[in-house]
Amino acid sequence: MADNIWCTPHADGWQVKRAGGERASSLHETQAEAWDEARRMGRADKVEVFLQGEDGQIRERHSYGNDPERFPG
Repeated sequence: MADNIWCTPHADGWQVKRAGGERASSLHETQAEAWDEARRMGRADKVEVFLQGEDGQIRERHSYGNDPERFPG
């Protein structure tokens, strides 16, 4: 199973990085560009994607493919 993907601030702008990874998968000038790439990777790998703000708080998250079964009621 692939690791979740994080979009976080970086000294050179914003980075997209897999959880537990040592290096960024990609670097971007803007948060919007990085978040678009993180979501694209999340859809492809069917994992959760997190957007972490400059204050360290999770601002947004999406789950692609790992949602629990839906039960009626």
